[in-house]
This record gives sequence, structure tokens and C-alpha cells, in this order.
Amino acid sequence: MNVHPFSIRTLALASVLYATIATAETAAPARNEGGMLVGNNGMTLYVFDKDSAGKSACNGPCATNWPPLMAAEGDQASGHWSIITRDDGSKQWAYKSKPLYFWAKDQKPGDKTGDGLNGVWHLAQ
Repeated sequence: MNVHPFSIRTLALASVLYATIATAETAAPARNEGGMLVGNNGMTLYVFDKDSAGKSACNGPCATNWPPLMAAEGDQASGHWSIITRDDGSKQWAYKSKPLYFWAKDQKPGDKTGDGLNGVWHLAQ
């Protein structure tokens, strides 16, 4: 069989591109750092006791103070990571079915000033 070299290069490039895209889509939206979850920006993530499994109860003004860890178009759930649909139709990451949030008053990576707030906000672990 006679295969044109251009076809082989095109196929190889397509394979590399697909692998890159597949890896990007399955990358975790956060990481464990010091026993707690932090976003890829290094900021602490929290869970809210009033949420139910796979459902956020933090909307409107609450979400201004506690910005959700948003999922981008094309993100894929994997393992303990899931994507939930918020009341406004946007997508949010959840870990072990618990929606994840940042705290607006945390100023820098490592801050965890929202832990225990009002007895209902806790570090995501």
C-alpha cells in the first residue's frame, strides 16, 4: 500500500492535538493542598451545609460573596468530580457531589477566612 507522507504527518498531528484536548478536558478543576481543596488559582475552596447533593443553595447575593467554582463549556466530569447546573443555568464544579465555592474575602492563596463562617461554611476536603 502506498501512503502519501503528508497523510501520515496529518494523522500524527491530529493524534497529538486530540491527546492534548482530551488531557485538558479531563484535568481536575482543583487540587489538594495541605489537606484542603484549592482552585487552580491557589485560592481555598469551601462547601456549604445548606447545599444538597448535586444542588447549590447559594444563589444571588450569596453567590456574590461565595463565587462558585465555575465549569467551562466542554469540561468533563471524572471520578469524584461532577458538574452541576445552577439555578441560572450556569455550570459549577462539585467534589463528591458537594458544590464548591471561593470566599470573596480571601485575599491570597492560603487564606481560609471563610472556614466555619456562620457555622455552615467549611473547607472543602
